[in-house]
Amino acid sequence: MDVRIALGADHRGFALKEELKAWLAARGHEVIDCGTDSAERVDYPDHAFKVAGAVQARKAERGILICSTGIGMSIAANRFPKVRAALCSSALLARLSREHNDANVLCLGADFVSGAEARRIVGAWLKAGFAGGRHAQRIRKLGLVGRV
Repeated sequence: MDVRIALGADHRGFALKEELKAWLAARGHEVIDCGTDSAERVDYPDHAFKVAGAVQARKAERGILICSTGIGMSIAANRFPKVRAALCSSALLARLSREHNDANVLCLGADFVSGAEARRIVGAWLKAGFAGGRHAQRIRKLGLVGRV
């Protein structure tokens, strides 16, 4: 399944972003590079907002964000309605984030996963689908925040 993926990172995630960009493209995925374009210091929210905005507007089916820990990126991305960003440090967590939470943005911590592990995590995340069922009701409730 070829997927259009918005990919973004701050300066700490730049090298891993570039590695994943090539890896994803080689597997037939369309990659929308939302920056950064170097290892020069930048503010992570700027790139998180670009990726989350692309997913929210359906310009991309999924997004991947990378910073040193992945925490800031996940906080920033989850500010967008209809974005469910999950910070994952293993292939199992990535699979479960899709199956149970229908995560459409994957966040990675470049200081905590190797390139090889990041590829395993992304691969598991892309292969997994939303399980629906009891999880669908929970996802619907996420859209009600502030309205109940």
